[in-house]
Amino acid sequence: MRYFNHMDLGKLDLFYRLPQPFQRRGPKEILAYGLGATLYMPATRKNILADLLSDKLRGLKSVVICLEDAVGDQEIKEAENNLILQFKEIIRAKEEGQLDYDEIPLIFVRVRGVDQIYMIADVLKGDQLLNGFVFPKFNLDNGSRYLKALKEVNREYQQNLYGMPVLEDRNVLYKENRIENLQQLKRLLDEHKDLILNIRIGATDFSSIFALRRSVDTLIYDIAVVRDCIGDIINIFGREETDYVLSGAVWEYYSNEEGYDLTKKALSGLVKEVLLDKENGLVGKTTIHPSQILPIQSLYVVTHEEYLDATKILDLKDHGNGVIKSQYGNKMNEVKPHYNWAKKILIRSKIYGVLKEGINFEQLLK
Repeated sequence: MRYFNHMDLGKLDLFYRLPQPFQRRGPKEILAYGLGATLYMPATRKNILADLLSDKLRGLKSVVICLEDAVGDQEIKEAENNLILQFKEIIRAKEEGQLDYDEIPLIFVRVRGVDQIYMIADVLKGDQLLNGFVFPKFNLDNGSRYLKALKEVNREYQQNLYGMPVLEDRNVLYKENRIENLQQLKRLLDEHKDLILNIRIGATDFSSIFALRRSVDTLIYDIAVVRDCIGDIINIFGREETDYVLSGAVWEYYSNEEGYDLTKKALSGLVKEVLLDKENGLVGKTTIHPSQILPIQSLYVVTHEEYLDATKILDLKDHGNGVIKSQYGNKMNEVKPHYNWAKKILIRSKIYGVLKEGINFEQLLK
């Protein structure tokens, strides 16, 4: 698969460097940074295959089929049955050539409990369609069980499935417990780091604990208790020596109008929040509507200026230099403090591409 493969890149002439193709079973680092806008779908949805075959989800590279909060308590059995049916339909479409395996988005299932991991793995019996599981409300009580189950199904079915824990419960949010709890969670995840693709942040659940719901004018970084918690999660898991990939929280607002009008609050708020996600080191974002996919992914394309700065910093590292003026003549590039940033920029540049000089994400959206 390749980002922006729905566009005629040659005619648009927007890219300095094109996004590079990557495989659904490619290197973990590429998959972790390549999730992009991860679309959540309830497992009760009857037309998952039809959506994947249509133009409705243009640009989608990762999807989570949800058996948890998106499904009512009375709908669990129906959701499980439909999920199995949809998997079988997707496998059939793949085998009949309706779906190119390498163009199918990365697929994850958000489970309610450990039993569903075993059930889904048994149904698929080693088919390479599934990429992993999302573990909701991941904590010290359920975390070991989730990871044990994941390791067991990987061994039994000779799979390479990943886990994506969601940090969203009270023990992470409440200040008196937070740091100790995060440190214990990190020790647990460190023991299974080869299985962890991405750590997700459940800001909606965090907000609900304080009976909060942000308006379309409010970014998650404006909600004080949630902002502080996100900062501590980044502090524990985003350090240079740890370097877990962390994703941005969901933006709850969208527009059903066609096109991408940046004067509309739903889209302008999303753009502002993704920009702050990036500034805080988060990569990718939970998505609840198809209209959010391309704006998020366009914002992760590396700018020409970022790319030149990053390549120069890495080049200077090899030659022992300490500091040099940027090629845009507007900043100093220092090798030691900017080196880790530059490495991540180059990873993003391979996955999402590099825009030409003077081109920005708005032109890419158009």
